[in-house]
Amino acid sequence: MLYGNESISQYKPGNVVIWMSMAFQAGVINIGAFMACHRFVSHVTGFATFFGYELNQSDNAGAFGMLVVPIFFLLGCMLSGQMVDIRLKQHKRPRYYLTFGLIFFLNCVVLGLGISGYFGTFGEPLELFRDYMLLVLLCLICGIQNATVTTVSKAVIRTTHLTGITTDLGLGIVRFLNRSRLPEDLGNEVYLNFMRIGIIFFFCLGSVVGGFVFKRLQYEGFIIPVLTSGLLFSAMLYFQVFRRKSQ
Repeated sequence: MLYGNESISQYKPGNVVIWMSMAFQAGVINIGAFMACHRFVSHVTGFATFFGYELNQSDNAGAFGMLVVPIFFLLGCMLSGQMVDIRLKQHKRPRYYLTFGLIFFLNCVVLGLGISGYFGTFGEPLELFRDYMLLVLLCLICGIQNATVTTVSKAVIRTTHLTGITTDLGLGIVRFLNRSRLPEDLGNEVYLNFMRIGIIFFFCLGSVVGGFVFKRLQYEGFIIPVLTSGLLFSAMLYFQVFRRKSQ
């Protein structure tokens, strides 16, 4: 992934470090959004539920917002698809540094707007346009991240939510327990189970660390995803652009 090669091994240590870092980052972003305006942003399921809830309230104006916000998750996936997936289909080098650069930029925007007071009081109810702007930006980040990792791992790895990973882990554990009755070698499945456990652990770790930091720093807590995305972007830029040119 660092080198932008078309044939990507999902077991390379460098890729594993990147995926675990992104799971940690997603955990921080998700808890940050929840503590800031009481909504999760790393998956679309919650918005569909809140849409149904808001639609049945006497003042159902919030239903429209719950319908619009996840569209930006979809938009993030589409942006990643244009920069990564389509280029892979064309047998070209995927531009991971662009997707990671965009994630880094958007995290910086969230941090800057939060510190400047644009999003209002940290932890206020989700009522105003500025609250929806925070959700839109964070959903966009998660969409870009999730689609990029999904593409590079051939849909084996997700880093922004745990439903699919937990499902795969459950199936993987059953396969391992029944390995004596299965004809194929389960070596890869065992390794994947450890990777799935790692992603769940680092997402939860991000949530714990984020909860501690956001409680004390409020919007300034978004410095954590700025730092993680900045480091990942720098690594992608170095290996895919500068190092490649020097070679």
